[in-house]
Amino acid sequence: MREKARQGGGKSRIEKQHAKGKLTARERLELLLDPGTFHELEPFVVQQADELGISDEKFLGDGVVTGYGMIEGRTVYTYAQDFTVNGGALGEMQSRKICRVMDLAVASGAPIVGLIDSGGARIQEGVHSLGGYAEIFRRNALYSGVVPQISLVLGPCAGGAAYSPAVTDLIIMVDQQSYMFLTGPEVIKSVTGEIIDFEGLGGAAVHLGVSGTCHLMAASEQDALTLCRTALGYFPANYIENPPAQDNQDDPQRMDPALNEIVPLDPGLAYSMHEVINRVVDRGSFLETQKTFACNAITGLARMGGMPVGIVAQEPSVMAGVIDIDAADKISRFVHMCDAFNIPLVTFVDSPGFLPGVDQEHRGIIRHGAKVLYAYSVASVPKVSIVTRKAYGGAYVVMSSKYMGCDVNYAWPSAEIAVMGPEGAANILYRKQIDAAADPAAERTRLTDEYRKSFLNPYASAKAGYIDDVIEPRETRPLVIAALQALRTKVAQTQPRKHGNMPV
Repeated sequence: MREKARQGGGKSRIEKQHAKGKLTARERLELLLDPGTFHELEPFVVQQADELGISDEKFLGDGVVTGYGMIEGRTVYTYAQDFTVNGGALGEMQSRKICRVMDLAVASGAPIVGLIDSGGARIQEGVHSLGGYAEIFRRNALYSGVVPQISLVLGPCAGGAAYSPAVTDLIIMVDQQSYMFLTGPEVIKSVTGEIIDFEGLGGAAVHLGVSGTCHLMAASEQDALTLCRTALGYFPANYIENPPAQDNQDDPQRMDPALNEIVPLDPGLAYSMHEVINRVVDRGSFLETQKTFACNAITGLARMGGMPVGIVAQEPSVMAGVIDIDAADKISRFVHMCDAFNIPLVTFVDSPGFLPGVDQEHRGIIRHGAKVLYAYSVASVPKVSIVTRKAYGGAYVVMSSKYMGCDVNYAWPSAEIAVMGPEGAANILYRKQIDAAADPAAERTRLTDEYRKSFLNPYASAKAGYIDDVIEPRETRPLVIAALQALRTKVAQTQPRKHGNMPV
């Protein structure tokens, strides 16, 4: 019986799975978990209900392998849908197995990893399969922020099934193999007349770079499973614990002289914030999320002094680092995730403000931008920010400014903190003087330079207490690590309430 359960849909269907270049559910679990640590639960469960009476064969396990094991010596609970059984379609009993392993994970305070490869709801079970999905969705929502939930989409995830990974903390997809959508190409063609294939509609590249639904993409299943193991290393087992520190091979006192020259003297020239981040964090530790979505913003997990941190930044080489609707969504969700799991936040600020324009205003840049200030305001984890250059207007305020609750605020000498850029400020403040001048252009330039020298430097903000210290860029790494170590026992008092009402 046990061997029969291991065979899933049988030898021929396993061969078909391999012919597609895909692994079976059990092969995936062997790669995901530490060798020899997987313990299966409920391998003999079979389908019970069949509204149409067409299920002439019932398979042990009912299309999903569930259980628990270890990743880097830490317990995780996991389920892997088996495409060789009814295309991985979800029925009542499969749902019960998944829900039970989720309940055990929360009761044990351990992460949940779902390996998804399913054609959707099992049609012949009727409402029983829909109820099964509802049970999973509800647990995804109720357990959000309790234990880390990671979804690996390793094949199809169509229809309502896509809502389960959408609620989890991280979604990992495989390029040219995974796809998610609510309505397939044929339905779209019949309703709207649009013609598109599976990959173009809901492939990994689309969800990573266009919709922003996916967080990490891998070239193969093996890489995706390795990526999951890596990502889990930044998370604690649950919301009560702190994220796991690692032995640090990178000197916490290391200073990088190249940082002193990385910001151009001309404020109109761009530079790479990715390079700044990689020079400040522990070498090789930066795991960027949503890499090709809203590239004017940067989010990712890293380590500093061996301690996991969440990195948030603007990329001045893309749209000058301006914050638009997509960037606001990307930042706010990432900040919420880090705060839920006690991951300190390090923010690098270089933004001229929010993106102006009729389209952005009509689509709700106010509502989306408010998500960022809400996320930073309610986040109680240690927060450190570094203003590297431009911090204008609302972008300065929402990006972890001191009075939004940031614990330690640093600025580089190149920092420019003001209500707006010098050109706009001069035009508003000195309009009459400029218009009355014999040479308005020369007068505008003179007044702009005067405004820049008086206000666009970090010392004006430091004098008012908005900045804790103006530092040499090369000092950033040791000072941030020292601040995080000092804040590791931080306790934040919050107002008693059921929950807040974040703008969505």
